[in-house]
Amino acid sequence: MYITELKSRTYSTSCVPTFCVRNSLKFYQQPQRQQHIKQDAGEKELNASRKNDYENYLCTLLLGKGQRRHAFALRALNVELAKCGAMISDQQQLIKMRLQFWSDSIDKCYDYQKSYVADQPVLSELKHTLGSNKLNKVYLKRLVTARDRAPNQPFETVKDMENYSEQTYSSLLYLLVELCGVKDLHVDHAASHLGKAQGVVTLLRAVPYTKRGQTLNVPQELLIKNGVSEERFLRHKFDDKGVADCVFQIAAVAHQHLEKARSLADKIPKLIRKVFLPSVNVERYLERLRAANFNITHNSCLQRDSMLPLALYMHNLRGKY
Repeated sequence: MYITELKSRTYSTSCVPTFCVRNSLKFYQQPQRQQHIKQDAGEKELNASRKNDYENYLCTLLLGKGQRRHAFALRALNVELAKCGAMISDQQQLIKMRLQFWSDSIDKCYDYQKSYVADQPVLSELKHTLGSNKLNKVYLKRLVTARDRAPNQPFETVKDMENYSEQTYSSLLYLLVELCGVKDLHVDHAASHLGKAQGVVTLLRAVPYTKRGQTLNVPQELLIKNGVSEERFLRHKFDDKGVADCVFQIAAVAHQHLEKARSLADKIPKLIRKVFLPSVNVERYLERLRAANFNITHNSCLQRDSMLPLALYMHNLRGKY
């Protein structure tokens, strides 16, 4: 779930004919190298998603064959952008540079007249996805602009946290819906609520891993309401009622959005319900959190859910989310 750097890859030139003269060598090497890039880009994205975004990786595996590769391309882009948000406050300039790179790269992937970084596996797959599907550029740009905030800038209100989740997780769901070729108001409404639920839960789950210089993902209004300081929150005392109350109130917001998304299930075409399988991840985490009395540092809330693959499979088999 948390972000690590993708490893670079070298490309073999062993199959270049030995009888080629020096001037012809480049002619053979370049197409071969490009072929390796195309073949390896999808594999790199798959591995990156499995390592850094395991729960959504499982959900994406259950999508139809026609959407799976493109969905992994979009999720890989989201992983790369999430790396920027995970940086500490003294890296603000580097954050802006990286976000600008991704913003410019998205523009170039839409414009066939402009070149893009073909060696970058995420961009290579994104270029392929945009060439095969009509995706709204606005949603892709939102994934970038939402991360363009100061690392030490906290959420002032719960509404700010919901808006951030809408810009990131809901936008990604909108794109996944577009991959399926569905345009429906009820689907978009459900995607909006599920994205908010997933975003709020993800921000909450990141709290135990907050480092010095990083912002605590707890709205300031809840800290003030419950008389809890950031330092006290980060101590992770299991018997601190004020901290538990803050966690409960955030979890309640996520649960409300989850229930609203599920209340629209009857109006969601069966074709599209696979896209909403992340709701299972959200529900199971909230249940573990409730059982732990809203102690976010409890082992059950930090460890990987070993029963999640089965739960996702059963929901998918029943056509539910």
